[in-house]
Amino acid sequence: MADLEFVNQGEPKGPKPPLDFSYHFSRVTKNRKESSVKKFYKYFQTPGIANLAGGLPNASFFPYDTLEAQIAHPERFKPTPNDLNRPDELSLSQKLSNVLINNRRVTSSAAHLTVPHASAVADPMQKIDLTTALQYGTAQGYPPLFSYLRQFTREILQPNVPYLNGPEIILTNGSTDGFGKTLEALSNIWIAERDWIREREGILCEEFAYMNAIQTARPRGLQIVPVKIDLEGMMPFGPGGLEDVLSNWDEKTGKRPHLMYTVTIGQNPTSGTLSIQRRKDIYALCSKYDVMIIEDDPYWYLQFPSAAAKEAEARGLPPPPAASMHNLEKSSGYPFIDSLVPSYLNFDPDGRVIRLDTFSKTVAPGCRLGWITAQPAIIERILRITESSTQQPSGFVQSVIAELLMGPQPAAPEFKKKPKHEQMSFSGWQTGGWVRWLAGLRGSYEHRMNNMCANLEEGRFLLKQGTPIKSAESDWAVISKTKMYSFNWPRAGMFVWVQMHFENHPLFGQVESDKLAMALWIFLTKAPYLVLSAPGTMFSPTPKIAAERGWQFYRLCFAAVNEEEVSGSSKRFAEGVKAFWLIKDKNELDDGSSTEALEMQEDMVDLGLNWAC
Repeated sequence: MADLEFVNQGEPKGPKPPLDFSYHFSRVTKNRKESSVKKFYKYFQTPGIANLAGGLPNASFFPYDTLEAQIAHPERFKPTPNDLNRPDELSLSQKLSNVLINNRRVTSSAAHLTVPHASAVADPMQKIDLTTALQYGTAQGYPPLFSYLRQFTREILQPNVPYLNGPEIILTNGSTDGFGKTLEALSNIWIAERDWIREREGILCEEFAYMNAIQTARPRGLQIVPVKIDLEGMMPFGPGGLEDVLSNWDEKTGKRPHLMYTVTIGQNPTSGTLSIQRRKDIYALCSKYDVMIIEDDPYWYLQFPSAAAKEAEARGLPPPPAASMHNLEKSSGYPFIDSLVPSYLNFDPDGRVIRLDTFSKTVAPGCRLGWITAQPAIIERILRITESSTQQPSGFVQSVIAELLMGPQPAAPEFKKKPKHEQMSFSGWQTGGWVRWLAGLRGSYEHRMNNMCANLEEGRFLLKQGTPIKSAESDWAVISKTKMYSFNWPRAGMFVWVQMHFENHPLFGQVESDKLAMALWIFLTKAPYLVLSAPGTMFSPTPKIAAERGWQFYRLCFAAVNEEEVSGSSKRFAEGVKAFWLIKDKNELDDGSSTEALEMQEDMVDLGLNWAC
């Protein structure tokens, strides 16, 4: 008999389960148990069961017979091309104008949505009515909306998550709520007067960051650790980059950070957008140093394919190389979704990514509705937190969003007795309509972005005509060109991040830099310019960054005002900067020390300038 040869099979092929990160859970989170009340809820849906266990008010006493609204058709806004690099005879401007020339609302195009008091649907994952939506429910979310978003996330948004059995989701009251619960799950509160410095945990973030998130983390005692950024966003390598920060960590200041908060698409405030390679580089470092990635992505759908080429065209530069396609294993089935730079989740074999999604930018911020996507063990802990805090989001909002996305419900007999014109006439967007709505939003915001940037482009330099020194050159004009500000055309998001070159201002050196910046900010808010921008200091995660660099920047939002005002306000911004650069007497400046200026600065806190996720 031939000798038996041992064959090393190696590791099993195929996806592996996500890693166990329970050692990162906070002390409180580890001790949380399933709600003794909520565990009964699964029995409430049993057909024919007499529910005498729960303390539920009777649905017949709810004072709402229906919820009704006029709803836009998903085709209301025109999309822009997903790929502007396709070879054809049309120029970039022609491609965009073909789509955007009629980019106006069709205000008459609407449908009537009705959420009935009681639906005849038996399946709780399909049943949308006020009887169930306004009742106490499971903390993971309203069953039909939860079921839809779970499938949408796993099969359309994130079909390439590499760990076994894929991710789970839980609904939230928006991304701020999701971030707060994620922090509670993965960090311990640290108090300087009580705890050892060696116990202090930290969170990494971009050099300029969405400050509501930072202000959520700071009271917990987390050390805020900024990482250098460039046009794309967070830098993995180089001085101040992620590797530099983590490899040279001084444990005398506390534990090396085990959390990262990042906005990777249309970063707020800089509009940076991470490429796939950059994501892989950063993820590899997070895996090496055991960092959990909290990916906040409210602007994911607002990626602008035209930005790089339009910027090059406006500045007389060679066209940028064609963007590479994202060739992931599984397609979403929708070219628009497939064209977008994918989430960290697609490169997350460890299961260390917690993604925050929201309806704030795709429906309305007042919905206060979103969801978290992560590996099941992390979602389970956040579910326990939700059970004893917010519970599920508003039933009013969830039912309307569910009806919008999924379609009408067969009404109970008493509703069918109403006249036909009072009954439901809305068929629901369905997934195809929802994706089409997202593509239309992208098209509208891309048009606004190009509009604002084109106007800002014209005012970047102050041009002055001088007199020639030599008589032989008297027929020539001497033009001096002073750069007043610079910016990149946003690759995604809602903002233009403008860097002011105060070093080129006539009063630079005579007036303190931060006061010169405040004087410009105040100058722009007054007639005839009347432009309110967000100072960069508002997005500086540490006082050091605010003092060293924050005062150099302003964030301009092209989303909030109407389309006509985008053009007018960006022109007035450029004109105001030019007028400010002509001031040569420091006594003409309001540097923020006056009573009026101080009141304006205090009012900034309440303007919602950093409510963006």
